[in-house]
Amino acid sequence: MAAPIRLCRQCRKWLLKKSPYRVASVRQTHLGPWKDKNYGCEVEINVGDGQLQLSSGKLARFADGAAVAQLGETSVLVTAVSKQRYTPVSFLPLTVDFRQKAAAAGRIPMNFFRRELGATETEILTSRMIDRSLRPMFPSGFFCDTQLVCNVLAMDGANDPDIVSINAASAALSVSDIPWNGPVGAVRVGLVDKEVVINPTRKQLQRSTLDLIVTATQKQHVVMLEGVGEAVHLHDLQRAISTGVREVQSVVQGIAQLATALGRPKRVLEPLPALEAEVASSLRSMCSARVRDVLYNNSYDKVSRDVAIQQIKADVIEKLKEAYPASDPSLMNDCFNSVTKEVFRSLILDEDRRCDGRGLEQLRDISCKVDLFKPLHGSALFQRGQTQVLCTVTYDSPEAAARMDPVSVLTGNYREKNFMLHYEFPPYATNETGRPGAVGRREFGHGALAEKGLRAVVPNNCPFTIRLTAEVLESNGSSSMASVCGGSMALMDAGVKVKAPAAGVAMGLVTRTNADTGEISEYKILTDLLGIEDYMGDMDFKMAGTKFGVTALQVDFKLPGVPLEIVSKSLEQGFAAKNDILDIMDQAISKPRDSIKSHGPLIEKLEIKAQDRSKFFGIGGRNLRKLRSETGVTITPVDDVSFQLFAPNTEAMDEAREMIEEFLTDEEPELEFGAIYTGRIVEVRDTGVMVELHPKLQPVLLHNSQLDQRKVQHPSALKLEVGQEITVKYFGRDPVSGRMRISRKVLQAPATTVIRNLGSPRS
Repeated sequence: MAAPIRLCRQCRKWLLKKSPYRVASVRQTHLGPWKDKNYGCEVEINVGDGQLQLSSGKLARFADGAAVAQLGETSVLVTAVSKQRYTPVSFLPLTVDFRQKAAAAGRIPMNFFRRELGATETEILTSRMIDRSLRPMFPSGFFCDTQLVCNVLAMDGANDPDIVSINAASAALSVSDIPWNGPVGAVRVGLVDKEVVINPTRKQLQRSTLDLIVTATQKQHVVMLEGVGEAVHLHDLQRAISTGVREVQSVVQGIAQLATALGRPKRVLEPLPALEAEVASSLRSMCSARVRDVLYNNSYDKVSRDVAIQQIKADVIEKLKEAYPASDPSLMNDCFNSVTKEVFRSLILDEDRRCDGRGLEQLRDISCKVDLFKPLHGSALFQRGQTQVLCTVTYDSPEAAARMDPVSVLTGNYREKNFMLHYEFPPYATNETGRPGAVGRREFGHGALAEKGLRAVVPNNCPFTIRLTAEVLESNGSSSMASVCGGSMALMDAGVKVKAPAAGVAMGLVTRTNADTGEISEYKILTDLLGIEDYMGDMDFKMAGTKFGVTALQVDFKLPGVPLEIVSKSLEQGFAAKNDILDIMDQAISKPRDSIKSHGPLIEKLEIKAQDRSKFFGIGGRNLRKLRSETGVTITPVDDVSFQLFAPNTEAMDEAREMIEEFLTDEEPELEFGAIYTGRIVEVRDTGVMVELHPKLQPVLLHNSQLDQRKVQHPSALKLEVGQEITVKYFGRDPVSGRMRISRKVLQAPATTVIRNLGSPRS
């Protein structure tokens, strides 16, 4: 490859003049004559205190679009490929695969095969976040199968590859011929000592009270938000979002320059088949009033409303098929869905009426219960409208903490998780059938969001490992935020000393746009989102927090960006709704229980002297295994002399204390240092023989090096067998391990000590 070639003065001046933001440089590099455009392009963008480098045209040139983004020493390659033909579906079949390979972090996978296997939870969550940042920007009616593969090339441990991947994916789509209304840009926003920090490093994030990812467009419209915080104040969160959107503009301009220098012409969208005007008019006249009556009747619930609308659809399409047999029934189905959506949205925009009869800022009916089942460590049932979530808390020993893989340790802030939330969404929650227990990407995403909402209120010094399960029994929208509410009450019911109760709420948005400019001309924000409002609306705004601030935030839009004004109003309206929910939850339980329930687990600290360790552990750890199998008590070493006992209940702890006392109070004869004793061989090993000096003493290893003056490879060389008596000299206990030290080799010299026998060995 030839040396990099600078652009000419006129081209460079023209490209840099396109952006009023901080684009440091644009550079061409020669690639070879076989490419349509025989140059690559690199763009350097100043973002925060660092520099983001974007390049394209050098790697993966068979893909429709490819780009490499680098922040610090973290680099990600993203490729975009889309089929030319439409897929017969009514949604965009977009697939995003984020792969965080161990080689990029200088590690080797520690599984049996020593190679990457299935996607980890971190990879799934990052893939979902990239998808949500890109999907709103695809044009309406584009249904081609599209795949983006994000390959982490290198990680420096300071800069996470997630925002780098979003920017690289935006660049890859921008330079490709895939129809896309981008670009978008992304930054991470931190809050260190009340100061906003753009793209903070891993060390800065450890001191930050906020970890927020902002994706926005060139017009300063927000596309996606995702963050976690430590009860961040509402005004601080609004300031962080606005600062992040402003900083994104330089990234967007840099990607636009990359597309200008290297981008391919976009494909021309083939017009989708449309229903004949006469048939569409007939369908509208036949169903509009009937659909409106159903949506206007608040006596319907989720299931009955869906059934009523499906019956109208079946009846209308059946009549149209008789009147217009040449028309495509699938186009009639699409047209009916469009009319239903139009009627639904007009009720909200024109009449401020929701299909369940609530006002725009009104919450659904909420009921809460705790302490549902006595054997459980903690439980709660949260019901909001037709969304019902059962949450249970389980304590376990510190050994049950989830160990993170080496790559996640490098990019995360912890090595193991002693608090985890598992979200379950069985098919019966929406009156469907399916395979129960299968955890998909949706379950991972909703569970991770609910876990973020509660992680900030769980104490860091909890001696237990806490597992919180949130099982959705009924679902009509906002089940993840209901999991936060139910999970908070279950934690308090279990006696976890949470810093403050937490709750969550989902907000929605319905807009009307200007036909000429495409700008939003009218909008309504909906509090406590229903499932149908999520499906037919334009926003899913999930927010969790305490009365002091926000702990988790996840915002997705179906529009190609929303102004900051709408985001700010949604934050304020959601914050007020969250506080109202907390007031209702306080009536069920307002603070954590003073202590763990009587049937709950116990933890005690136990100190064992070095000389008593052999009695405590037993032969080969036999005593510990017996203790765990008979009582369920788990023992975890704390330091050289201390151990931690975890018991599932009080009875198990009492039984364990008795057994440990028996282990330690067995009378053992005192051995005299330097004395000679006769014992019996009870086991022959490759490393030596196990010698029993007394029935009440555990067998002691007589190592091969202490068997004879000569070098012994195996005890069989001296014809030593089980049951044979042997004479050894005692040299006390090892000060560190507490093991007895004996030798036979020293006795092969002239004896100078009286030979002693502690008693007849067992036969």
